[in-house]
Amino acid sequence: MKWNHITRAIVFLSLAGLGIVGNTLVFVRQLYMVALGAEKKPVDLIFIHLAFCNVIIICSVGIRDMGTMFYFSNFLGDIGCKAVVYLARMARGLSICTTCLLSVVQALTISSRTTIWRKLKPQTSWQVLPFLLLFWIVNLLISSNLLCYIKASAELNKSVAGTFTGHCYMLPSRHIIKWLFLSLMTLRDAIFQSLMGWSSGSTALHLYKHHQHVLYLHSSRFANNSPPEIRATWSVLILMACFIFFYWVDFIFSFYTGFTVTNDSIVLSIKTVLDIAYASFSPYVLIIRDVRVPNILQAHREV
Repeated sequence: MKWNHITRAIVFLSLAGLGIVGNTLVFVRQLYMVALGAEKKPVDLIFIHLAFCNVIIICSVGIRDMGTMFYFSNFLGDIGCKAVVYLARMARGLSICTTCLLSVVQALTISSRTTIWRKLKPQTSWQVLPFLLLFWIVNLLISSNLLCYIKASAELNKSVAGTFTGHCYMLPSRHIIKWLFLSLMTLRDAIFQSLMGWSSGSTALHLYKHHQHVLYLHSSRFANNSPPEIRATWSVLILMACFIFFYWVDFIFSFYTGFTVTNDSIVLSIKTVLDIAYASFSPYVLIIRDVRVPNILQAHREV
């Protein structure tokens, strides 16, 4: 194995390991909050779902690229290739939808009580469950074409298919099928990113007004002590910024590799890291900026 492949494997496995640990911590902690917490918030179930989707992304991309990194020839097989590529694509769509839902719910949560939008805010964790089920149905259907066109390299003649990733290949499809699913994915991304942009902009504007109001009413000492709702809102805004950054950088690299059909190991390595970057970094934003656990502990100490 060449040193550049070893370096790539170490970086990828380290990033994937951190991502799995972080998402597992978020999943378990939020599940505890839903099951045993005194106050169940709508975002709890969204956090659980986002962490679950992140783990799917990391594991599917990891398994997909394992053969390329360690030269395991055709270890997935036809069914394995279909499964990991399908799960990676579907989980990516679920991540977009779930992150958008989180942004919208947070924007509704901190909106003015007098606004009509506040009435749309879910009151319990279980009221967001229908949205999550809808996301699964939509993304299962949008990614369904991969089940027909993904094959393992041992199952076909390489001369008639372009390399998709690693030891998995994607068969050429009819133009009408190709553009149909591409249009559906583009429409999905455009809708949810537009909602994400609107909710993030509304949230940022509300935070700015809140900051000005606090500066006007209190001294700077009290202004620095933001309530948990505001700090949680900042966490969601940071998640939005991370998601948008990694999404568009990944889109640029995907566009480049798709049209140039490059086999440059550096470009492909960067593409692989970008595939799991948001899934690996996002749980630590929630862990570092989570304020509810310390508040609960403080409340117990006061009792």
